[in-house]
Amino acid sequence: MAEERNGLAKGLFIGFVAGAIAGAITALLYSPKSGKEMRSDIKKKAGDLAEGASDYMKGVRSKTTELVNKGKERSEQLVGEVKEKAGHLLDDADKMLSDIRSRATEESGRVKSAFRAGVETYKTERERDKRSS
Repeated sequence: MAEERNGLAKGLFIGFVAGAIAGAITALLYSPKSGKEMRSDIKKKAGDLAEGASDYMKGVRSKTTELVNKGKERSEQLVGEVKEKAGHLLDDADKMLSDIRSRATEESGRVKSAFRAGVETYKTERERDKRSS
């Protein structure tokens, strides 16, 4: 999109300059003046056109610098927002991992207790079976 604007601005500028030159030449050629006066007028018109083109380019540079600076500011703002959101996501992930570890430790303890109880029950039943036999 920026390239389209640059192309459009460049095209308008070229058209402006070409039109101004063509108009100035046409006006000078049809004016009833002597060669010295005509050369003086051509020189003056060329100076005016150069000054106008210079002013236009200064404006273009100013606008370009302004747009670049705004783009930089916006990109810095977006990077900051992304970093902040990423930080929140990492904090949330850390909390979830801690919860999962805690639950896994609790479950591990329950499984170990249940296993021990099962072993003890097995031993008790086995001893009871030996005595009954």
